[in-house]
Amino acid sequence: MPKLKIKKGDQVVILSGDDKGKTGEVVKALPKEGKVVVQGVNLVKRHTKPSQTNPGGIVTKEAPINVSNVAFADKSGKATKIGYKIVDGKKVRVARKTGEVID
Repeated sequence: MPKLKIKKGDQVVILSGDDKGKTGEVVKALPKEGKVVVQGVNLVKRHTKPSQTNPGGIVTKEAPINVSNVAFADKSGKATKIGYKIVDGKKVRVARKTGEVID
């Protein structure tokens, strides 16, 4: 299973699917499944039963999207790949297009 280069809190661009071109922040990363949950993207409706804590009804929430369908967004908002470099003895993530350190 490959390591996810995209982490929680990253701004990403959607590359394919119904939400192609949209940008959003990664809310949750699921490395075992190779998926990420992006805020406001890939919305699905769930019919939930009422319980003591929630009233039930139709709830709209974000579903996981495959990590291959998202790309890291650099400061200009364009998609870029992520590489790694060693800077001052520490391994850091780097935007491949600009060479800018991400972390």
